[in-house]
Amino acid sequence: MRKITLTLLLLITLFTSACGSSKNSRTVVTKKDKTSKSIKKPSTKPKSDNASDANVSLLAKAVVDNAKHYKGTRYKYGGTTKSGMDCSGLIYTAFKKENISIPRASSAMAKAGNWIDLKEVKVGDLLFFATKKNNRNVNHVGLVTSSRTGNVEFIHSSTSKGVIVSNLAEHYWYFAFVQARRLL
Repeated sequence: MRKITLTLLLLITLFTSACGSSKNSRTVVTKKDKTSKSIKKPSTKPKSDNASDANVSLLAKAVVDNAKHYKGTRYKYGGTTKSGMDCSGLIYTAFKKENISIPRASSAMAKAGNWIDLKEVKVGDLLFFATKKNNRNVNHVGLVTSSRTGNVEFIHSSTSKGVIVSNLAEHYWYFAFVQARRLL
C-alpha cells in the first residue's frame, strides 16, 4: 500500500511539473526578484565584431549551443533526451550540460533568476509564455538564441514541430509572451 501511494504521488508530481500543466501556479513579476542559486559567470567575454555578440558570455553561448544540439528533436511530454523533449526539458538539459542546476518545470523556472525588460534580453536569457486561452499562467519557456533591436529569436520545443527556433515578433508568440528572466 505504501509503494502504491508513493508511486501515485510521484506520478502526480511528474505530470503537474511539465510545460503544459501550471494550472495551480501563479507567476508574480517583480523587478527585484533575487535568485536563490548563485551562478558563476565567466570572467572573459568572446571577442567579436558583431554588436549583438558583444555582451554575450561564453557560458550563455555554451548553453545555447547545447540547446541547438536538439534542434529537430520531436516533442515528448516530460522528455529530456534526443528521442523527445518538452519545452522545459530542453532548457533544463541545456543548462545541466554546463553544470547549472535550474528548476525542471517552466512555471518554476519563471520564478528563478532576475526579471529583465524585453528590450534588455541577451543570448542565454529565458522567455516565458502563456499559451492557454484566457489564462496568463506561464506554461511554456524558450531560450534566447539571438537578440537585436526588434528581433528576438528563441529555441524551444513546440508540441506540433518539436525543437525549433522561433521569432518573438511572430503573432502567436508576441501575444503569448509573459516575461523574460536572466539566470546567467
